[in-house]
Amino acid sequence: MTYLVSYRPQTDDSGVLALACQFARSEPDTVHALTVVPRGWETSAGAATDGEFETWAAEEGEASAKAALEILAREPGITAEATWVTGRSVPAAIMEQATKLNARLIVVGSGTDGPEGRITVSSKTDRLLHSSNVPVVLAPRGYDPAPGSKINRVTLAFRDDDATWKLLDEVAEICKRAGAELRLLTVALKHRTMVTSPVRGDEEVVYAKLLDQVKGAQQEALAHLASRGVEATVDVARGSSWAYALGGVTWTDGDVLIVGSSRTHQLANVFLGSGGAKIVRNSPVPVIVVP
Repeated sequence: MTYLVSYRPQTDDSGVLALACQFARSEPDTVHALTVVPRGWETSAGAATDGEFETWAAEEGEASAKAALEILAREPGITAEATWVTGRSVPAAIMEQATKLNARLIVVGSGTDGPEGRITVSSKTDRLLHSSNVPVVLAPRGYDPAPGSKINRVTLAFRDDDATWKLLDEVAEICKRAGAELRLLTVALKHRTMVTSPVRGDEEVVYAKLLDQVKGAQQEALAHLASRGVEATVDVARGSSWAYALGGVTWTDGDVLIVGSSRTHQLANVFLGSGGAKIVRNSPVPVIVVP
């Protein structure tokens, strides 16, 4: 098995490699940097443009693999390798290599278009999320963990549904093996009401009941984990927007956030529901999206 990293030197974001190394230190495995170079169109045999493109692709691929290995060589205690392939579709090529390498995680970056410290889902990443049957890890733009660091705490976005409860047991086992702390986080949004609304008081009561339900479910989860010998903490992200709610949560170096895929989607792949997608886009720490 391996941690498969989608690496593109032109994005100038080595943080995606550093993030993969954090996982490899927490649960040892090989970090494999993969560059997908565009594949040219079919041309007639012997065409000059065909040969020129193949030469360019090989040069780009070799240079990218070399750059990745140079960066990974600066990471202590990491077993690393780097390769490149050609492909018409970057997500399809990544998935093909993930299957070939028996990848446990696919790690991708946020490119250069989005805000610093936040996750930007590109069109290629979005297609990968819709087709992957392997958990996908998304690194915020400019991610820069401390040298030699590990994953210290795993925060699970806790919904109190069957899918999340199943994921809870899996995450708890991973935390035990990796020696990481476990935290359950539920987002409880408080929708804004017009000042003139006659039902404002009623909505305050409804929100208070929602918080009671959230806390009750979290306490049930804590008791379940304790019965399995796992300690955990809980938190509630409150606010009138996803950004405000997640921004009010305490995050530290070595944190990652886990989000389960949509409970309404019937295929066994990574597919974010609207809530999960908003959590991803507003998270200040790396996010693992799990099928």
